[in-house]
Amino acid sequence: MRINKFFTEQGLCSRREADRLIAEGRVTINGRVAKLGDQVSPQDAVARDGVVLQRGNRAVYLKYHKPVGVTTTTEPHVRRNIIAEIGHTARIFPIGRLDKDSSGLILLTNDGDIVNEILRVEHGHEREYRVEVDREFDETFLARMARGVTILGVPTRPCTLARLGPRRFRIILTEGRNRQIRRMCQALGYRVVSLHRVRIMHITIDGLHAGQWMDLTHDERSRLFRALGRPADSSM
Repeated sequence: MRINKFFTEQGLCSRREADRLIAEGRVTINGRVAKLGDQVSPQDAVARDGVVLQRGNRAVYLKYHKPVGVTTTTEPHVRRNIIAEIGHTARIFPIGRLDKDSSGLILLTNDGDIVNEILRVEHGHEREYRVEVDREFDETFLARMARGVTILGVPTRPCTLARLGPRRFRIILTEGRNRQIRRMCQALGYRVVSLHRVRIMHITIDGLHAGQWMDLTHDERSRLFRALGRPADSSM
């Protein structure tokens, strides 16, 4: 298999991150510096930063209620990084991001192949948020947000909104651009005071207190695989 796929199958990182490590010369195969596109077999010794990587990790899929202040990164030197906060025994990494100043649901896994399947915009997987802004808004604000707002020169996809209060609304996105909701609100003259994600696809934050995590249930996992076109038993 290709070297970057080896990294995802072992739950080490995504293919993109693997390609970056390879390009930086940090990966070796049997002592030789790996190149992008190299093939590896079960007999090959693959090392990252000089440490031989062990094979055979069990697939892990979990959900986490990220509190404000936790950073969505795997970099160990970052204070309150999400990996250290969870403290899982497997080498997991987050699927997508959630800003340090935001809270709510985030999924983590050691299955690198599933990351792009969930995040790819063309798949249109929903993400639901509860948002509070710094002042009251009118129906025009909701309508403009729903139609799409140009941020960084590119219009956002149409989305679904509903008022929850004078300054609070629910928003459902089918894309996940960097700081998207904050930038959409800013473009219309509002500042986000709080942003909380409550759902990714069919998976909700229900039952999780801030800082808690749990493995996806059998039903959640089965529905996830069906939505991604995977065999239902691919993680069993």
